[in-house]
Amino acid sequence: MSASVALGGSSRCGRALGPSLDKIIKNAAWRKHSHLVSSCKAALDQLQSLSDLPNHDPDSPLLALPAADAPLLLQPILLALDSNYAKVAEPALECAFKLFSLSLIRGEADPSSISPSLILRLLDAVCRSCSIGDEVIELSVLRALLAAVRSPCLLIRGEGLVTIVKTCYNVYLGGTNGTNQICAKSVLAQIVLIVFTRVEEDSMDVAPRTVSVGELLEFTDKNLNEGSSIHFSQNFINEVMSATAAKDNAVPSHVSPAVKLQNGAAEGPGGEADTSKVDNDDKGELDGGAQAQPGAADADNAAAAAAETTGDSKIREDGFLLFRNLCKLSMKFSSQENPDDHILLRGKTLSLELVKVIMDTGGPMLRSNERFLTAVKQYLCLSLLKNSALSVMAIFQLQCSIFMILLSKFRSGLKEEIGIFFPMLILRVLENVNQPSFLQKMTVLNFLEKIVQDPQLIIDLFVNYDCDVESPNLYERTVNGLLKTALGPPPGSTTTLSAAQDITFRHESVKCLVIIIKSMGTWMDQQLRIEEAYLPKSTEIYTSVENYSNPGGEDGSVPDFDLHTEVTSEVSDAATLEQRRAYKMELQGFRLPGEAQKIDRIMEKFAERYCKCNPNSFTSADTAYVLAYSVIMLNTDAHNNMVKDKMSKADFIRNNRGIDDGKDLAEEFLSTLYDHIVKNEIKMNADSVPQTKQANSLNKLLGFDGIINLVTWKQAEEKPLGANGLLIRHIQEQFRAKSAKSESVYHVVTDAAILRFMVEVCWGPMLAAFSMTLGQSDDKLATSQCLQGFRYAVHVTAVMGMQTQRDAFVTSLAKFTYLHCAADMKQKNVEAVKAIISIAIEDGNHLQESWEHILTCLSRIEHLQLLGDGAAPDASFLTVSNTEPEEKSSKSMGSYPSIKRKGSLQNPAVMAVVRGGSYDSTALGLNSLGPVTPEQINSFLSNLNLLDQIGHFELNHVFANSQRLNSESIVAFVRALCKVAISELQSPTDPRVFSLTKLVEIAHYNMNRIRLVWSRIWNVLSDFFVSVGLSENLSVAIFVMDSLRQLAMKFLEREELANYNFQNEFLRPFVIVMQKSGSTEIRELIVRCISQMVLSRVNHVKSGWKSVFMVFTAAAADERKNVVLLAFETMEKIVREYFPYITETETTTFTDCVRCLTTFTNSRFNSDVSLNAIAFLRFCAVKLADGGLICNEAEKKVDDSSSIAVTNEDTSDVQNIYDKDDHASFWFPLLTGLSRLTADPRSAIRKSALEVLFNILNDHGHLFSYLVWMGIFNSVIFPIFSGLCEKKDLADSKDDCSHSEIPAPAAHIEGGSWDSETSSLASHCLVDLFVRFFDVVRSQLHNLMAILTGFIRSPVQGPASTGVAALLRLAGELGSRLSEDEWGQIFIALKEAAALTVPGFMKVFKSLDDLEMAIDPQSYADIDVSSDPGFTHDEIEEDSLQTAAYVASRVKSHIAIQLLITQVAIDLYRSHLKYLSESNIHTIVAMFRSVASHAHELNSETVRLKKLQKACSINEVSDPPMVHFENESYQNYLSLLQDLIVDKPLICKGLKIESRLVEVCQEIVQIYLNCAGCGGGLTGLNRPVAAQSVMPLGSAKKEELAARTSLLISALRGLSGLDGEVFREHVSEFFPLLVDLVGSEHSSGEVQNVVSNIFRACIGPIVMP
Repeated sequence: MSASVALGGSSRCGRALGPSLDKIIKNAAWRKHSHLVSSCKAALDQLQSLSDLPNHDPDSPLLALPAADAPLLLQPILLALDSNYAKVAEPALECAFKLFSLSLIRGEADPSSISPSLILRLLDAVCRSCSIGDEVIELSVLRALLAAVRSPCLLIRGEGLVTIVKTCYNVYLGGTNGTNQICAKSVLAQIVLIVFTRVEEDSMDVAPRTVSVGELLEFTDKNLNEGSSIHFSQNFINEVMSATAAKDNAVPSHVSPAVKLQNGAAEGPGGEADTSKVDNDDKGELDGGAQAQPGAADADNAAAAAAETTGDSKIREDGFLLFRNLCKLSMKFSSQENPDDHILLRGKTLSLELVKVIMDTGGPMLRSNERFLTAVKQYLCLSLLKNSALSVMAIFQLQCSIFMILLSKFRSGLKEEIGIFFPMLILRVLENVNQPSFLQKMTVLNFLEKIVQDPQLIIDLFVNYDCDVESPNLYERTVNGLLKTALGPPPGSTTTLSAAQDITFRHESVKCLVIIIKSMGTWMDQQLRIEEAYLPKSTEIYTSVENYSNPGGEDGSVPDFDLHTEVTSEVSDAATLEQRRAYKMELQGFRLPGEAQKIDRIMEKFAERYCKCNPNSFTSADTAYVLAYSVIMLNTDAHNNMVKDKMSKADFIRNNRGIDDGKDLAEEFLSTLYDHIVKNEIKMNADSVPQTKQANSLNKLLGFDGIINLVTWKQAEEKPLGANGLLIRHIQEQFRAKSAKSESVYHVVTDAAILRFMVEVCWGPMLAAFSMTLGQSDDKLATSQCLQGFRYAVHVTAVMGMQTQRDAFVTSLAKFTYLHCAADMKQKNVEAVKAIISIAIEDGNHLQESWEHILTCLSRIEHLQLLGDGAAPDASFLTVSNTEPEEKSSKSMGSYPSIKRKGSLQNPAVMAVVRGGSYDSTALGLNSLGPVTPEQINSFLSNLNLLDQIGHFELNHVFANSQRLNSESIVAFVRALCKVAISELQSPTDPRVFSLTKLVEIAHYNMNRIRLVWSRIWNVLSDFFVSVGLSENLSVAIFVMDSLRQLAMKFLEREELANYNFQNEFLRPFVIVMQKSGSTEIRELIVRCISQMVLSRVNHVKSGWKSVFMVFTAAAADERKNVVLLAFETMEKIVREYFPYITETETTTFTDCVRCLTTFTNSRFNSDVSLNAIAFLRFCAVKLADGGLICNEAEKKVDDSSSIAVTNEDTSDVQNIYDKDDHASFWFPLLTGLSRLTADPRSAIRKSALEVLFNILNDHGHLFSYLVWMGIFNSVIFPIFSGLCEKKDLADSKDDCSHSEIPAPAAHIEGGSWDSETSSLASHCLVDLFVRFFDVVRSQLHNLMAILTGFIRSPVQGPASTGVAALLRLAGELGSRLSEDEWGQIFIALKEAAALTVPGFMKVFKSLDDLEMAIDPQSYADIDVSSDPGFTHDEIEEDSLQTAAYVASRVKSHIAIQLLITQVAIDLYRSHLKYLSESNIHTIVAMFRSVASHAHELNSETVRLKKLQKACSINEVSDPPMVHFENESYQNYLSLLQDLIVDKPLICKGLKIESRLVEVCQEIVQIYLNCAGCGGGLTGLNRPVAAQSVMPLGSAKKEELAARTSLLISALRGLSGLDGEVFREHVSEFFPLLVDLVGSEHSSGEVQNVVSNIFRACIGPIVMP
């Protein structure tokens, strides 16, 4: 080693040259190679004297040595290489390799220079040495040439590079050693790779990858592999590539400018781009072969022109030159002269392989370089076109590989070329189904398998070709071609394929289709993730806590922020302003978290607080809750720039329909809210989030994943994600526009919506291919691929919202499970089941309606597993027992040994499953009732073992995973599960509860979802429970109700906020089933369930009380005694122990409780229940009072002096007072319920209700304010007596009020239907109550009088007497406390009571005019038969008598009422005269006067009275006391006037009582005279005197005169008792009447005596003073 080093000297080049020169000297023949030896010695001597220069000479090709010494030093190497002697050439090649690999030779080898450089001579010598023919020399040449090209400090250009390539070609084509040929091929590939790596980077300093020898032999030269040839060749390449000079050897400054200025144009000596050599090279040959092909010159000119315009560097110039020559070389070997020349064919193949390496190396630069793309179009495409006619398999495979590279990397610049070559190379072979070349088609299928793995490539093919009207439909034809291949040759056609080849084609085509749909899904997922990447990671709205600590400033007022600048008349309403302000404050004041559950809780509390502060704003807090979300949606939609389709006002109003407890909010309110939000964005006070970072998706904004779509769920449609229907049309218009400009524009689409159109094209072929293959093939790999295809297809169609296509794939896959025909199942069907489960877990968020098919499969799996385990079928306890004999029932409940152990197979359910059925049949085996064969049984047993691969964990995973479904999907999941559960339960032969139990689990899993989502879930579940709970199958209904109970128990563990209504909604199914079910067992079960839930979760029940009481209300009206008693027992416990829980909720809850207790009072089974219910109503009142629920705590109790003032207050403040008192509303339902009970037909209930009602009012009335008392009278007390008086009698005065929340009471029974005891009790209680709280309720005196006078006017004696007693008692208790006006109200009421009876009575009395009776004054026996011949005597008699009898009864009743009213007035007058004022007395006088006048008028109806008397005579009833009525009326009137003259002389003067007395006396006298037949038409002294004939009186007249005598005497005595002056004043008025009395022959002696006394005592003194 030391000698060798000494031989080369101390320089680095010397250390490389010295040993090689020494070896050459030793191996040379002294005589033959004397010159060589001497040259070597001279070089050695020179090296000994040289050392490395401190600075490299730029003109020297050897590193750190002078340029002048380089020829001397390299001359021995050149001579050795040209010696044609292997032993000498070998060390020379070794020396050259060292020099190249160690970068000791530096510079540029450019054959275009005037004198060849030393480096170029060295390379030529190395290439020429290959002609020695020695195999070792060949490898050394290849080694040296590769090292030279690899050297980063040596630029080999033009002809030099071509010579190197040609040398390697010659070794490959002319060599006899297979290993050397492989090495030559590998070296060529590595050289090409190095060159084009440098071209891509435009730099010499690159690190190219090492070629893989195995890949080079993929298509050709596999026969050259001699054992370890590939391994040897790979090591050979690796050794050369690794033997690279150190990186620290910088490129010397003398290197060509092309090396230093890598990005500049390669310039020749004249400073212009040197392309002349390129042209010459284009015309030459690499290996002395054929001349350039026709048309190549044009291409050369175009390439040269491109070089001039682009100004490429020398590196790229050489690379383009090499590419062009290789393309030409591939075409030169296509000559028709030597078609069988294998050497030419190998050269052609090698050139295509090198071109493939070049294209595969291409990076961004080559893909965008216009010159290179032009060369590809003009040379490579021409080569592919010419070679396509060859049938050589290797050529075809290489063409396909090159085309795949073009398609993968260069498709954007070769759109038109791809559109030509794809059908020519790929589709032509793919669509040949009957007689294809097996290898060609396999090559095409393998090619498609590779390219379809690039998702973007598939999308680009569809967009740029199928969507271009000027281009072929490459995607569609590819899919259809794969379908044809998958289906195989049509039946009956002639084919050259064997069965194995056909199966291979089928499987490969299916595999390609699977990869296509998989790639589409991958691309879709990527694009959707990319869209999500633009969303802000934190969806919170930022603010500062300081700004919110006192949002209203120091004074606590709430600022309006930006409202003050935009206030108009349109938004001036105070309530609307407050609502908008509340929403704004909530979103401006704090940061909403990103978690949906937390946001939901915040919104719940906001809605609760808002409704508490604004109780009259909405029906419930649910409305504010939903509207708050809607406002957030609107704010996002209106002010987010990424939202393209803005929400209109009509959309906003439509989205909020029915949110107010089923009713719509005012459209004006929503419109105003919309305008304000759109005009004024809600944002944080310190909002620093840039607008560009806002979310571009409503689903992500504010963290509302799965929330925003809840408000718009009704409008969900199949709609492309992010694109509209004009997408394709727009692309087509672009294509047309570019075509008109002769341009080819390549489009790249990133919108996932394009997949919808692609799926429309491919889903049918894919479904057919997957289905046919899965149905016909049992190959494990093929079935696995098909199932994968189904999974990917469902994924894509589901995510894209393509319902029809998604359902088609899911349904087909579900059918292939063969769960409906278990006896025919195979392993592939089990795999299909697994695929179904995978789809359910992975794509559950997008399945929607397809869930039904999946859940049906899960149900059938569980059924088969239960049968296999020998478990008793659900039908054993769900079958209606009434339709089955006891023997069958007992048998069905017996043990079920596992049929897997070949036990009993006589179970009907098992036999039905073995027979099987159609996929759509809900009950298996119904349509095929034939015998079951042993083969079917054995197959079924084996298939049950197959199903063991699917454990319970997999099934349960689907249901447990429902917690991860989004809001829309969980609703669809539950809806589908309900359908499956109904089909299971309604099965006529085998009802099951699997899905029902899963529904309970699902509800439990998802119970913690936000309220909006859970509400939608429960809407579906509620309908399901109601539907099944009303099932005719009692066992099914019981099971469902028990399941609902389990859910309710879980749900009631959650605390409900105030003003919400969801508990009520949750328990509503119990109410509906309770009301509609005809089964006693179900109703009793519901009562027990509700009882258990309430008693165990009473502290959590809020709005649920309403449903609880509705259930018990329905139970109270039940026809079964045990149901009634059970419900009442629970009600008793609730009222006694948990009363505070009832009153802490809404008013309506307590109302429902009272209504429930009221219903129990109507129980017809046990009077104790009714009475106890009434007692509980009183207990409720006590609890209310004990709890301090005073009706108006804010209002001070009024004293006697202020009570009058209260009655005059303006009623406009009534509602405000009630609004301040939440507890007042608790009393009204209770009192109203008792009020209604007073109309109960049972006397005991009526009496008890009256007692309890008035006891409550008496005991707790001190808690009530004036306004509340007014409400009690109007809504509670007066309705009890509503039948006793007309509606107008109870009209409210101006001081009256009614509670707005109190419902109008129902009409009560007529007072007359009460027994006397009840009437007496009612009136007594009413008067006592009124007297006790007179100071507060005195304003209701007129209404009280209407009630009492209603009693008095009653045609029944008992109530009338009761009314009289009550009125007298009232006056007796309050006499001194009643004011003048109040006494006036009493007497006015009596007066009106008397007057009100008259119109109705007269209408009845006048009906006598319609009776056709003959009136004969001589005889009552004569009957005047009607002249109408159509009536018979009997008919007239019967109709007339019935009418007359009714009229007689009414007349008697009317007389009694009138006399009773006057008697009451007389009694009140006499008892309380001292309290009566002049106006009161005037009212009394007027009333008595009207009664007397009415009596006289009634008695003057002679014709009617005769008809009535005749009818009474015939009916054998007494006549109405008409005369008595008139006499009593006048007598009372007369007595009153006489008493007034005595008792109230002062008042008499003002009222002119004496004149009234005289007037009434005159009327009495005149009536008597008329009766006696003495009355004339004129009175007074001027009446003419004529002879009168006295007619004898009949007995009736005599009786009447006798009856009127006492009244006449009283009137005459009243006249005689007048004061002298008064008598004298009026004597002229009644004197003629007295004269008539004197002349009357029918007057009695007593009358004559009284008249005589008047003449003597009163008139005498006047006549004779």
